[in-house]
Amino acid sequence: MLIRRETRSDIDAVRTVTSAAFAKSDTSDTLNSSPPPPPVEATLLDELRISDGWLPALSFVATGDRGEVIGHVVCTRGHVGSDLALALGLGPLSVHPAHQGRGVGLALVHAVLGAADAFGESLVALLGSPAYYGRFGFRPAAEYGITAPDPAWGEYFQVRTLTAYQPTVKGPFRYAEPFDRV
Repeated sequence: MLIRRETRSDIDAVRTVTSAAFAKSDTSDTLNSSPPPPPVEATLLDELRISDGWLPALSFVATGDRGEVIGHVVCTRGHVGSDLALALGLGPLSVHPAHQGRGVGLALVHAVLGAADAFGESLVALLGSPAYYGRFGFRPAAEYGITAPDPAWGEYFQVRTLTAYQPTVKGPFRYAEPFDRV
């Protein structure tokens, strides 16, 4: 496996991986032969790419032995507090189902966090499983005085501080604009 920055030629493969990773397995409507709509995460990724929040240097793919895209992660521009302190929102993180449980997601998250730190970013926020993301140093955002866009998210809204973090960064977190439509 190789982790590298996404290129324009990866976009279709990333969409395919994201769609497969988030596909619903509901087969209860077997009479309806129309294809299911794309998962919201795939649509979100398309919208993020054309938004002001897109940061190409923080979009990574994992490739398999034959160079095929098997996973993807992205961080986009976010803000914290009324002074709009710069921050990042992580997600979506996608691993093709055939490659899940093999460390692909782990490698992608380590890569994007390392790059974000190297670029001087202060923190990364996400909505996800505390059991999974805790291994990367994510903690409930409330511990840092950062509030989720939706209070119902509770401990699932998490923050990972980076080297440039200043404890004065507090307040509501705001994702890149396309997240508002999810």
